[in-house]
Amino acid sequence: MTKTQILSIAPDIWNRFVVARPDAHVLQTSPWGTLKAQFGWADERVGLAREGELVAGAQVLYRRLPAGLGCLAYVPEGPLVDWADEEQLKALLAALDRAARSRGAVVLTVEPDLPDESLHRERLCTLGFCPAPVSSIQPRRTLVVDISPDEDAILAAMKSKTRYNVRLATRRGVAVREATEADLPAFHALMAATAARDRFGVHTPAYYEAAYRLFMPRGWARLLLAEVDGEPVAALMVFALSSRAWYFYGASGDAHREKMPTYLLQWEAMRWARSLGCTTYDLWGVPDEDEAKLEAEFTRRRDGLWGVYRFKRGFGGRLVRSVGAWDRVYAPLRYRLYRWMLDARRWMLETRM
Repeated sequence: MTKTQILSIAPDIWNRFVVARPDAHVLQTSPWGTLKAQFGWADERVGLAREGELVAGAQVLYRRLPAGLGCLAYVPEGPLVDWADEEQLKALLAALDRAARSRGAVVLTVEPDLPDESLHRERLCTLGFCPAPVSSIQPRRTLVVDISPDEDAILAAMKSKTRYNVRLATRRGVAVREATEADLPAFHALMAATAARDRFGVHTPAYYEAAYRLFMPRGWARLLLAEVDGEPVAALMVFALSSRAWYFYGASGDAHREKMPTYLLQWEAMRWARSLGCTTYDLWGVPDEDEAKLEAEFTRRRDGLWGVYRFKRGFGGRLVRSVGAWDRVYAPLRYRLYRWMLDARRWMLETRM
């Protein structure tokens, strides 16, 4: 049956489509597009409809490139399409081409929510994509915890030390509660402390405030705050949609770290996600190394993401690697200049270290 291309889909119609899909991802919701639009991007939703109902689509983010090269069109964790349906794929790509070209895009970068398998890499090549110069924009490798069993089973699947730390935090007086908008300054302070201590990049306070106001009222996110005697010591922001949850942002101060508040926070976030019917909890990002190297480096590395991996690994879960970022080129000459700029910036960063 003929499918109709639709550009600039209304947010409420789009969100109903996303939520109903088994591959629903929070980065493909309209609040995420609105969030990015407040910080340098433009957002648009493109899709295919059959008898007035959306059957496939993608939220596209656009950003101007320097030196008058045009713009980058980017689809995070999408498109949302039946990858086995060649007709649907080609029709959706035609709609995306039309939308991206109308904005002067040099390239369309997609980062599908697909595992890194030869079948998917070959399909992308067949569709005219090539590997992007940056292998991924979102974390390419992550740990996904199965939270569908009962709580005792989830705890039993954790490393013994992690399970111990979850219980230790409670015994030592750590209390976790849902934070309100009035707690955002405390969250910002904890993020700043984490950035200074661990040398991680963080967003501005305005970014987290916008995320809070866009997602919390919908019930798609929760800000959790860990306290000791009323003093904020750690916090995290967790997102949930359909059957999936994601841990995106976390922070901890320097006080009371021996009481293990971050462990109890993760556990309470999992419990909240389970209460919504989520069956998976994505810890969102570990070093992009194969499992053998991760295990070999686990005992000796504590720098950068390795320290994060040590923490996340304790909660169990399975390692998942995505197919990464892929480019569909519209302007070959400007695309080569774009890649040259990326290489030059990468070289400058490396030589500065």
